[in-house]
Amino acid sequence: MRIEYLNLPNSSTKNSVNRFRGLFQLPLKIKEGNYLVIGGEYRYLDLKLENVPFETHDLQSIQTIEGAIGYLVKLKESDWFYGFKVGMRLASNFESKLISDDYLYLVAAYAIRDRTKEGAADKPNRLILGLDYSTTPGRNYPLPILNYYREFHPNWTYTLGVPKTNLRYKFNNKNHVQAFVTLDNFFANIQGNKTVNGKHAENISQTIILGGLGYEYYFAEHLLYYGYAAYSISNDYRLRNNKRDDIYTIDDKNTLYFRTGIKFKY
Repeated sequence: MRIEYLNLPNSSTKNSVNRFRGLFQLPLKIKEGNYLVIGGEYRYLDLKLENVPFETHDLQSIQTIEGAIGYLVKLKESDWFYGFKVGMRLASNFESKLISDDYLYLVAAYAIRDRTKEGAADKPNRLILGLDYSTTPGRNYPLPILNYYREFHPNWTYTLGVPKTNLRYKFNNKNHVQAFVTLDNFFANIQGNKTVNGKHAENISQTIILGGLGYEYYFAEHLLYYGYAAYSISNDYRLRNNKRDDIYTIDDKNTLYFRTGIKFKY
């Protein structure tokens, strides 16, 4: 379970994004090695758009509401888990009643090799492979999931993959620091669309690649505070149509990035 706040200020363009986010994943044990996983997420984005050639009164905020259910099974006498997930997401500026373009449908499949328990491996590690597909307009293909985690020293771990790669150092049980490269993004339908230079924009999205430093403080074994500060390597903030054609570039200048929150994990 996580509650967090994100700020993307851009002093060069005066555009900014503020995001409030809450999410949870709850595993329910059905029988030994079999779990039903229920999840949900809510995002509220406050958008400040400056010097753009379209009206912004209906794009001052966008919201995302998501629900998902998954199933996870562990193979007997094995380190491997296999799972799948289905879900639905509403992503829109919600200026009127819901329309079909506000709905996105999600499906994902996973294979997980978990060797993090004591005695499972000399160097505890976890490998996650999978495919993730959604009905996001203009993306008619699944995205790969790749994540490899390894503890290579009592105080050092690393993770390789997407959306995050990091190197973490543990000073003690309460204080951890990390260097990371990560991907962050959002997508939402624009109810009513926008017309820019005679072209119709149907959605708004941002994909940003970042590098930075993070700090975690553990109040207890499973409850922690985290804070990240980063700078963008790539910033792609645009209006597009449903064929993913670029209609208008809101921002492509690099920017600072701040994210902080509270997390409960087990």
